[in-house]
Amino acid sequence: MRLYPERPDKRLTHVLADLGMLAWVVLWVVVARVVHGAVLVLAEPGEAVESLGASVADSMGSAADVADDVPVVGDELAVPFDALGSAGDSVNGAGQSAQDAVGTLAFWLAVVLVVLPVGWLLLRWLPWRLGWAREATAVSRVLDSRAPDLDLLAARAVATAPLPRLAALPPGTAAAWRTGDPAATRALAALEADRLGLRLPAAAAAGSGATAPPG
Repeated sequence: MRLYPERPDKRLTHVLADLGMLAWVVLWVVVARVVHGAVLVLAEPGEAVESLGASVADSMGSAADVADDVPVVGDELAVPFDALGSAGDSVNGAGQSAQDAVGTLAFWLAVVLVVLPVGWLLLRWLPWRLGWAREATAVSRVLDSRAPDLDLLAARAVATAPLPRLAALPPGTAAAWRTGDPAATRALAALEADRLGLRLPAAAAAGSGATAPPG
């Protein structure tokens, strides 16, 4: 499969388009990483709450153990500390939940920041790029054959070339092509090849695909 045109100016256009697509992807990946990091800062209060809850739970658990060792009334003394420890565990869980929510938000926001702009440009760049490669590969196959069928490319140019480009050809080119004139056939085939940034083979090696009228 042909990836780039032969003509330097057309090749430069394709290379710049490819580099532009790559730069666009890198740009939005960097933006997404920056936003992801910025959003994760919001998880710091949750970390503090989680740390506080864990500290309270540990302290109350230790206090409950000490109170439980008191003879006779140990069980009753440990009850308030166990309750405070359970409250600390709840605070710990709330802090962890807040961090999880912030982490989820940061992740999906980063994904959206990459997928939407990159997908928007990719839907425009990829069909153009694949369409050109498919057509250029087919035309290259025609031109690289032992007897290039320039008449096929000329017919394509007559059917699809912009009217201003057809009108710029010498007067009578279409009529001459219909009679099998090699020069007219080559001129029209060159329009189609030029559209894709390709070059026709040397005139001596190119077959027009039509029989030239007797001189």
